[in-house]
Amino acid sequence: MWDILEKAAKENGLVTAFAIVGLVIVLSGFISRRLTFGRVQGSAIAILIGLALAYAGGRCTGGSKGLADMAFFSGIGLMGGNMLRDFAIVATAFEVHPEEARRAGWVGAVALMLGTVLPFVVGVSVAWGFGYRDAVSLTTLGAGAITYIVGPVTGAAIEAKSDVMALSIATGVIKAILVMVATPAAAKFLRLRTPRSAMVFGGLAGTVSGVSAGLAATDRRLVPYGALVATFHTGIGCLLGPSVLFFAVKALVG
Repeated sequence: MWDILEKAAKENGLVTAFAIVGLVIVLSGFISRRLTFGRVQGSAIAILIGLALAYAGGRCTGGSKGLADMAFFSGIGLMGGNMLRDFAIVATAFEVHPEEARRAGWVGAVALMLGTVLPFVVGVSVAWGFGYRDAVSLTTLGAGAITYIVGPVTGAAIEAKSDVMALSIATGVIKAILVMVATPAAAKFLRLRTPRSAMVFGGLAGTVSGVSAGLAATDRRLVPYGALVATFHTGIGCLLGPSVLFFAVKALVG
């Protein structure tokens, strides 16, 4: 029976990958609703499960591609490749309506730029503190502090090592979880009561998953406004990370 399943999985690798990811998403949604009562978004839990499975696959096979090194899960290597990743980023950008983006005004634009540059500076500083000295690693880890998508995209563009790219993803996931948990507690102090304040917050926080879940736990009516501005972080980070930010770091560290 197992031989039949393994053969079917090999011949339909991408279909198998979608089925596995679907199961992980269902499980993550259940954990989010039942154990965290919606305060930690299911997408963040799914990412953590994916990282754990990748680590387990690497330990079992001794390979470098996580579960994709196993014949049964080989389709995950294609699904998690650059092609579908970039397609997902473009698809997300198409959901943003320009006329709605204008509502954020110049305040949202300033918050967006600060929310992109400041996390990058913090990420680079922490990476420096942990002993990283080359511009490629520093930039990749700093980009991961913007979002967990910007990190690997930037790393792939400037040819960072795979372990550094993995750390950048983990950095972004930790940031998303912190924003999710901290937003309801800090909502009163931040005065998150109006759509304008939600847009500014989304620009400064910068992680769509964290902002959406945090605002959902605070006031569900504010979610679209915060997520609207936060969505632009991925695009801006992917543009600035491998170019302006990388050259800036390279000029500083050589």
